[in-house]
Formats: sequence, structure tokens, C-alpha cells
Amino acid sequence: MKPFRSLDAVAAPMGTPNIDTDQIIPARYLWRSKADGYGMHLFQDLRFAADGTPREEFVLNQPAYANAGIIVAGRNFGCGSSREAAVWALSDYGVRCVIAPSFGDIFYNNSFKNGLLPIVLPPERVAALLAALDRKQDVRIEIDLQAQTVTGPGGTVDHFEVDPFRKQLLLEGMDDIAFTLRHTEQMAAFETEYDRAAPWLAVPG
Repeated sequence: MKPFRSLDAVAAPMGTPNIDTDQIIPARYLWRSKADGYGMHLFQDLRFAADGTPREEFVLNQPAYANAGIIVAGRNFGCGSSREAAVWALSDYGVRCVIAPSFGDIFYNNSFKNGLLPIVLPPERVAALLAALDRKQDVRIEIDLQAQTVTGPGGTVDHFEVDPFRKQLLLEGMDDIAFTLRHTEQMAAFETEYDRAAPWLAVPG
């Protein structure tokens, strides 16, 4: 997993509340493996008409927000069904951070496990960022994970909270499995001692 330390990127405003995981990645694409990539189908039914023509009104199809690495969203972003592929699609497209007043719980947890930083800010601050981005005069936002700050258009700075353990994993680019594997020696020592103390429970071979 790629470490997340800081990010200076184009931010796309998506202020509609309750954007769910089926809008982020429609269920009909879930047969694909993660390695096949999901970015091409991110927001498929919002980005494209039925014939595949890009919808000009959709934010990611507008020149000012091309190659967005950050999304500033409305409340309850990522609600709906518990599909990890929603985070895969965002990450594969190039989005590394979503800022919103609130998130769907499962989406929020899946984000950290896949190197995407979900930032919760007060509704009024998200509204201010959305308004600034809508003006299309300065559409970049800076994220500093170590300092836990968001620097918006015009230099406004907001502080965000993040769980210290999750923060450290993002900074080091580690998922739960990689973190667990750092403790293989301790786990092996525990198993050895456990087998010695309770040999009748040991698995043969």
C-alpha cells in the first residue's frame, strides 16, 4: 500500500448528500478482480450516458476538475451496501482523500484499509470548501496527515481528527496484514511457549 503523508491535488466538489456505494461503483461491475481495475467504472452511471457518452454536467468530466485526487462530498458519503470495491474504484481512479461531514460506517473503515484517507469536517466548513471549489478559481487542496490539516482555496486551514493507529498505518503505507506480519517473531514465540505449557493441545506435525 502506498504511504500517505501529504497531498496537494485538484479537489472536485460533490455536495449531494447520501452518495451511496452503488453510485460509486455499480453492482454489475463487481465480478471484476481488484487487479483488473475499477477506476474506469467509477461513478459509471453519473459520469456516462447509457451509450457511453460522457455527461458534460458531471463534475469529473469538467476540465477544471480533471485528474481530481480529492473529493469534497456531502454528508453520509459511501452509505449503502458494504462493498470494498467502492474504495478500490476511487483509489484506482486516483482519488486519495474524501472530505465530508460524515461517511457510511463500512465505507469509512474500508478506506483506511486501502490507503484512502476519509476526513470528517464540520458541515459548515465542508460547505465553505464546496462553495470555494464551485467558483473554479482555485481548485486545489493540500492535506498534511502528520499535522492533520486541510488547507483549502485561499489558504484557509482546518484541523481534522484521525485515530492514531490508523494514522500511523497510512503514514507507513501498511494494511492490517502487513502490520500483523511485523510481529511474526512474537507470534512464533507465543506459539512455542503455549505448546510447551499445554502440550495436550498442540496440533501434531
